[in-house]
Amino acid sequence: MNNYRYSDYTVEQLRAEVGKLKEKAQKAEQLGNISEVAVNERKMQVAMAYMLNPDEFQADKVYELPSDPGHRFKVNYINGVFAWGHRINLLDEVYEKEEAIPISLLGNTVKE
Repeated sequence: MNNYRYSDYTVEQLRAEVGKLKEKAQKAEQLGNISEVAVNERKMQVAMAYMLNPDEFQADKVYELPSDPGHRFKVNYINGVFAWGHRINLLDEVYEKEEAIPISLLGNTVKE
């Protein structure tokens, strides 16, 4: 499957890939290879993003970041399975740097 893009995978293939990546991350963690853990977790997040519908996420909305409770994420726009926008900290300070994160990292919308 290495020659395929996640966008070409079926949902079943994506689930299988997430399972393989989770196993790899767990093995890397047991071996103390933290950078390999991070790489596999990032790949998992991207694969999981392809199982979601990008139309369910909207620009100008603020979402919780379950993996980073100290921040929320304001979406500027959606491009494929990535949300482009800015992190907001607990003091409501908006970070200057725009970034792209897989939509699988977005939680519920924040009630403003």
